[in-house]
Amino acid sequence: MRVLGIETSCDETGIALYDTDRGLLAEALYSQVSMHAEYGGVVPELASRDHIRRLLPLLQQVLDDAGCTAGQIDAIAYTAGPGLAGALLVGAATAQSLAFAWDIPALPVHHMEGHLLAPLLEENPPAFPFVALLVSGGHTMLLDARGLGDYHLLGESLDDAAGEAFDKAAKMMGLGYPGGPRISALAQQGDPARFTFPRPMTDRPGLDFSFSGLKTYCLNTIAACGGKDALSEQDRADIARAFETAVVETLVIKCRRAMQETGHTTLVMAGGVSANTHLRARLNEALGKQGVRVCYPRHDLCTDNGAMIAYAGALRLLAGERHPGLGISVRARWPLMELVPVGGIGE
Repeated sequence: MRVLGIETSCDETGIALYDTDRGLLAEALYSQVSMHAEYGGVVPELASRDHIRRLLPLLQQVLDDAGCTAGQIDAIAYTAGPGLAGALLVGAATAQSLAFAWDIPALPVHHMEGHLLAPLLEENPPAFPFVALLVSGGHTMLLDARGLGDYHLLGESLDDAAGEAFDKAAKMMGLGYPGGPRISALAQQGDPARFTFPRPMTDRPGLDFSFSGLKTYCLNTIAACGGKDALSEQDRADIARAFETAVVETLVIKCRRAMQETGHTTLVMAGGVSANTHLRARLNEALGKQGVRVCYPRHDLCTDNGAMIAYAGALRLLAGERHPGLGISVRARWPLMELVPVGGIGE
């Protein structure tokens, strides 16, 4: 079965073609980061308009790269939520229109399930059950993943997501958007001994997160150094190092607790922040001592992409899920736990 994946939830336009026998055949991605950087964050209307411009050329590129024609595609999977409503509608309308024209099914996919399943695209993929850490600009949560669609919330951020906190801290330091990669690069030159930031909510039981207080601590540290305009490059590097370390250690502590609580021996990490090399190294180090295997996608599959949507759709179609017809429906807010187990995968 060949499944075309379409991802338009936010500021990346992703198209991919996945074959259930041969794996990922081709993929293409266009990022709008440079366009939104001028505004310091994503502008929803601009994002939607750019998806309209990019979708069909990227689709043709993927078909050409795969040596495939429209008649050889068996189904389309598209991101139906969560995300920006306008951006989601572009992808959904395109998917349903193509499905009608090609007389094939179109299946709505949950964006975060796509991220959660992305590590399964790698060689020697993990198997259910496992603990999943989904960490991105919009979400930070720990899940007990028992099978396809069978996800149980262990903990989540009570305020800012980790990626959102990175963006806001970077803006405080005048580093621009997106903040995560800029802070990570700068942190490599930082003095680890100069500042120590708190590890929020690690001094109490539970698996929930909070990053708003860490953001405030960062702001107060910048003020103590004379304010954003007075920061030297070394000041910025030292603050970036302290901030990144605090976020990483908080995530590591909570992941260790989640592994102990569930008894699982595999941790799957996905989402944009999962590309952070410091976070990967610390999880491998800390959980490896507990005999836990840590899995994550390659860097180009950490951010939003069509491959994860095509793959998630393919798994659901193989498990027997049927498309809901030609209606175009998206959900800007869509809790992952509202999904239901399908097909016995993972049981």
